[in-house]
Amino acid sequence: MSIIAGTCLANWLNMCAHFRCATKSYQSFDVPVTILRHSDSRASQSFSRGGLGLGRSTTRIVCTVAGVLATSWSGTYLKAEQAEPANQLVRDVVYNELRDHQTHGFWRYWIQQLANRDTKLEEEVETADGPVTRVVRSNNMPLDPHRQREEQAKLEKLASSPEELASHRQAYEEDEKHISLVMAMLPDAYVFEYAGEENGCHHLRYRPNPSYAPRTIEARVLHAMTGDLWINAHSKRMARLDGRLDDNVDFGFGLLGRLEKGGWFRMQRIQVSTTEWKTERLDVHLSGRAVLFKSICRETSELRGGFVSVPAGISLAEGIRILDQTDPKSPPVATASVTPVSFNKRR
Repeated sequence: MSIIAGTCLANWLNMCAHFRCATKSYQSFDVPVTILRHSDSRASQSFSRGGLGLGRSTTRIVCTVAGVLATSWSGTYLKAEQAEPANQLVRDVVYNELRDHQTHGFWRYWIQQLANRDTKLEEEVETADGPVTRVVRSNNMPLDPHRQREEQAKLEKLASSPEELASHRQAYEEDEKHISLVMAMLPDAYVFEYAGEENGCHHLRYRPNPSYAPRTIEARVLHAMTGDLWINAHSKRMARLDGRLDDNVDFGFGLLGRLEKGGWFRMQRIQVSTTEWKTERLDVHLSGRAVLFKSICRETSELRGGFVSVPAGISLAEGIRILDQTDPKSPPVATASVTPVSFNKRR
């Protein structure tokens, strides 16, 4: 899965960081998962424990998280009763997403974000040390000279300070490990079933697998969700993922925290090359509370575009130079066009 695709479910897990700080009763663990390759041969992979980052890096996780399902033959789609079992298909596509995660290219793009009524436009470049990001508009207005200097100083400090760079790289590497951990959970945490064919995609629905025992806070949140997935039938890559909490998720019998039912997210992806997909749109809407009854609400809508390939394996300093010396492809004029979508619960 790409650096952004993360962009994958991780915003859902932002709150989990608060709960994790409150208790040590949930520990990260190594998750072995058997990946079914296209040839139907099996390969066992183990993904190491990883941390849960916050902010931009966690958005990538959500982003990250969801590769699933499907295939086509001779330009026609198989009926559900003829198709490969849905959960086996999930394992197949998880393999595709993890392979992309290991071998992905590097990209430049812009990000429109609407979060808690504030809007901003950012430019981002992926590097081997993690993404570098610069805000260029805030609430539909270009940054004033003072804000521009602040953004430039932030990037210069990141590039020149060994401590800042080491911290940035560590957060990125932990994030990457966590993406693999979450991806590895998917085939076992849910029961998948076919729901039809739509616009060249297999539509699947998922619900918690009653035999799966979540052992971490993140796994508990994931396991509490139900939703829908749309999978590009030709490439066996995820095109869209919807999820929702149908019940409250309590931590420490509700004393340490709670995620409230009714929260939801939606992620849509776009193919940017013959082998790579990126998150194009992400909406996250959740609420709850953490320790000492602190209320938490996350309302975020993001739109991404202007994807342009950059040299693979570039350093953070090289990524900053790209931001400084070139303009993004077709950046939006204003961020007001990022309008939150609504989520209609399936009847």
